Amino acid sequence: MNIETAREYCLGKRKTSESLSFDEYSLVIKVMDKMFALIDLESANKICLKCDPGYAVELREQYEGIGPAYHFNKKYWNQVFMDRDVEDNLLKQLIDHSYEEVIKKFTRKTREAYGTDSHQ
Repeated sequence: MNIETAREYCLGKRKTSESLSFDEYSLVIKVMDKMFALIDLESANKICLKCDPGYAVELREQYEGIGPAYHFNKKYWNQVFMDRDVEDNLLKQLIDHSYEEVIKKFTRKTREAYGTDSHQ
């Protein structure tokens, strides 16, 4: 997968937006103003994604192209290199996982604005 396909996949999710919040090379993708992905436009080959801590370690041990994300809390964030051993379908699953990890931490007010009920 290339960065444009990854960007389009991320932005295809509900209530997402993009910005260059940090610098001109770091494309931040958010759901309801909460970051779930950061695409490195300078290298054009990696994306940082939020991850469950146990799953993050498992992925790092299994794939050469997945490691702790630089400049992020390494307990919760992985960087995924798109030009290594991570298949497109796995990358999509990891984007989905990151999106869901962020949504499940929403406050009640944010959940209501997102359109979910706290009982779901």
